[in-house]
Amino acid sequence: MAQGFDYNRASLLIAVLEKRLGMQLAGDDIFVNIAGGFEIDEPAADLGVIAAIASSYRNLQISPETAVFGEVGLTGEIRGVLQAQARAREAQTLGFKKLILPESNKKGLEKLLGIRVIGVRNLEEALEELF
Repeated sequence: MAQGFDYNRASLLIAVLEKRLGMQLAGDDIFVNIAGGFEIDEPAADLGVIAAIASSYRNLQISPETAVFGEVGLTGEIRGVLQAQARAREAQTLGFKKLILPESNKKGLEKLLGIRVIGVRNLEEALEELF
């Protein structure tokens, strides 16, 4: 079930988790709910949705000081997104201490003060940094 996020996109991301990371999710109930009645319709949210599902599946909490963004491809690669600098600055302004983003978007963001910027190329790297 997905609310505030495209159901078909959520299904695709779940399939990528199953295929690329070996998570057995077929028998589980998965709920993707975007709080506050917002509708998210952009690929940059993919990595956040994947992180939330993996967190629930592994029963491990993601640090509340960590922000993530990035598009997830069918092979588990993390693709760059538009407006990465603006997103990173907003994460910094909101007080996040760690930012996980596509490696291709990392250039020039290492100088942000008070936030550790980590570029990832695929889901394995992303989940290693999250947990």
